[in-house]
Amino acid sequence: MTAEHLIPSAGGSPLAKPTVTQAVILAGGQGSRLRPYTDDRPKPMIEIPGTGVPIIGHQLQWLAEEGVTDVVISCGYLADVLQDWLKTADLPLNVTTVVETEPLGRGGGLKFAASSLPRHDEPWYATNGDIWTRFALRDMAGFHAARDAHATLALARPRLPWGTVDVDQFGNILDFIESPPSPYLINAGVYVFSAEFAAMLPDLGDHERSTFPRLARERRLSGYELPQGVYWRAIDTAKDLSEAAKELAAARAAAEADSADA
Repeated sequence: MTAEHLIPSAGGSPLAKPTVTQAVILAGGQGSRLRPYTDDRPKPMIEIPGTGVPIIGHQLQWLAEEGVTDVVISCGYLADVLQDWLKTADLPLNVTTVVETEPLGRGGGLKFAASSLPRHDEPWYATNGDIWTRFALRDMAGFHAARDAHATLALARPRLPWGTVDVDQFGNILDFIESPPSPYLINAGVYVFSAEFAAMLPDLGDHERSTFPRLARERRLSGYELPQGVYWRAIDTAKDLSEAAKELAAARAAAEADSADA
């Protein structure tokens, strides 16, 4: 069993789902909050301790298992490190890289990468290169298609980094809760886009301040809440890295215990 398969995943629906076969991974950021890990590699090339694979390797395996055959990786910071790894890796799908010679912003970067997708008349997935997760992308694609949306965002409830205190109306403390799920949904950094969406992106700048608000007003932007129990974490800091390693070690131990009981 590989490290990727230790990440809990949601079961897929027995109903047929649309198959999206192409995707973009945004992997150009400098990852300044993860230094010194990112001194000599881009953030998606960081390995979660104990997995033996960089984050982007996990993402490519996940996308392949969900029916994706072609991926465009948008590179920037230390692009040659990622490109060299791709040359020697045993990849489960076709990968193309594009390199931003100057920062285009998130929206511009997406548009630049999407121009290299092989099928411009088909929908596509996109993910940030620092997302460590596993869920049924086909279910998300079905949700997207059913709503006739131009863009669908995966939504997560991350665990709060602090413990919380539960009190009653009289001010009596009832309980202490360690790192509970957030009451708020956040953008999980995984998307399904229609074929037409690329043309709606800015050439330069942030689509979350332009394209997304306009689509929301037009009711063509939808949000897919990740099913309960799905593992999701954005690797932004050294603490995220260590927490992910602990969680995967716990998942490995649980899987081994289940195997021993079978």
